[in-house]
Amino acid sequence: MTTPLPVADTTRIRRAAYGEVTVEKGPFAGVLALNALAAAAGLVGPWLLGTIVNTVKASTGPATIGTVDRLALVIVAAILLQTVLSRYALLLAARFGERAAARIRERFLTRTLALPPAVVEHTPTGDLAVRGTSDVDAVATALRAAAPEVFVAATQAVFIIGAVLVLNPLLGACGLSCLAVVLIALRWYLHRARTGYLAEGAANSELAEVLTATASGARTVEALRLQQQRLDVAEAAISRVRAARLHTLSLRSVLFPAVDLSYTFPVVGVLLVGGTLYEHGAADLGEVVAAAFYLRQLIGPLDTILLWVEQLQSSMASYARVEGLAIVPEVGTPTPAEPADDRIEAVRVTYAYRHLGDVLHGIDLEVQPGERLAVVGPSGAGKSTLGRLLAGVDRPGSGHVSVGGVPVADLPPDRMRRQIVLITQEHHVFRDTLRNNLLIARPSATDLQLRAALAAVHADWIDGLPHGLDTDLGDAAHRLDEPHAQQLSLARVILADPHTVILDEATALLDPAAARLTERALAAALQGRTVIAIAHRLQTAHDADRIAVMEAGFLSELGTHDALVEAGGGYAALWRSWHGD
Repeated sequence: MTTPLPVADTTRIRRAAYGEVTVEKGPFAGVLALNALAAAAGLVGPWLLGTIVNTVKASTGPATIGTVDRLALVIVAAILLQTVLSRYALLLAARFGERAAARIRERFLTRTLALPPAVVEHTPTGDLAVRGTSDVDAVATALRAAAPEVFVAATQAVFIIGAVLVLNPLLGACGLSCLAVVLIALRWYLHRARTGYLAEGAANSELAEVLTATASGARTVEALRLQQQRLDVAEAAISRVRAARLHTLSLRSVLFPAVDLSYTFPVVGVLLVGGTLYEHGAADLGEVVAAAFYLRQLIGPLDTILLWVEQLQSSMASYARVEGLAIVPEVGTPTPAEPADDRIEAVRVTYAYRHLGDVLHGIDLEVQPGERLAVVGPSGAGKSTLGRLLAGVDRPGSGHVSVGGVPVADLPPDRMRRQIVLITQEHHVFRDTLRNNLLIARPSATDLQLRAALAAVHADWIDGLPHGLDTDLGDAAHRLDEPHAQQLSLARVILADPHTVILDEATALLDPAAARLTERALAAALQGRTVIAIAHRLQTAHDADRIAVMEAGFLSELGTHDALVEAGGGYAALWRSWHGD
């Protein structure tokens, strides 16, 4: 069963954003200063325009014309200065945003790689993929473009409102009261936007998960004729995405018309009230004109803010999903205790998947250091689930699984990787050179050690690569087929050199001859280490020191191959069936 990753709350988002600012206090202070200067320069024009009106009203002589010309030149200079300062402020803000976006991407990758194995295993692939792509891109766009422009616009708006209030408090109060409609519409939108965009992000994650699962299981879908079922599931997911998208669109369809209509109210209100004040001598004509132009000038910053507010709300929801990874490590704190030895012990272990009931029932098992244990049984008996518990990927529902007296699941990730490695049929080949694909397991390994690890699993195909260890792997370069990719995965195990290796059908994709050869090579390479092999091929069990037989979630038999065959129980029946007796 899968569980979506958590979402950060507003407090954590603010803390994270503040942290980005404190990292670069100097550049951010420069952005503030430039914005303030640009906003101040923008106030000069309307004020001088009011002065021109009063000057012309008082006199129309040659001296007046010269004064008007000089004031007009000052207005032009102020506009040019405001443009230069605003553009440079945007440039500094965009650079700050790019660096902050890079830090967020790196932090996301670091947190993803540090996630506990159990969390990764139970996280929907689509959820993590969408957070690492669409959500991170949305945050980067906000930091790079939306946030700087909104910040500049907000600074200009504050200065303009302050100028109107200083020019004439009555006119300023009138203009601000007319902006109430904008504030009401914006408050209505913000109250609903976060929930709407979080729901849209979750729906997108669900759709990505459905598409990923269908594509990766295409052969199974075709073999079992599940095409229509998967189409129905995809259609349902698409419908949920569409509904979530339409909901956020409906929010914008209310906000933008209300705001557009509200833009005219402050200017109209100031002209009406200003005319009355002018008639009663409470304001001169220049003040009324300047106040009207200030409020008309306010439309530009407000337009910028409201045009980007949708992007910022979407980005905040994305930021909450990206920062949600920071909450995951708080769920459980790894123990700093060191295992006393390499002995693995499971005592009265049970485990249940959500809504499915127990799949393991009271398992008692002890694996000695250096022992080779084979776990066999029919499909669905609980073999892989037991392997995941022994590797610390999952925690038992009751009982405990420990190594050297320390719960396996409580080991720190780096310590756990040195202690136990679980190898399944799933593997990954990174788009990089063969050398770097191997160095993941041991960064300090030499080329000789890398080749020795490949030779140990009989990966002689390296001799046919065009550039040997420097050959690029991946879709666009040399692509390894499934058996070769699995041998690469097994070579990583040898390089990692853990105390215990759990092989869960690790050679299932190899043909029987190659699998047998690889298993023998692994047995030789892992000599002296604990090996727990979960396999359907009973020849693997024949070579083990002991065999654990799983049936319907119970450990039904435990012993050597000869003893179990002689006992005539379930294992003996499997062995006879394997040999066609």
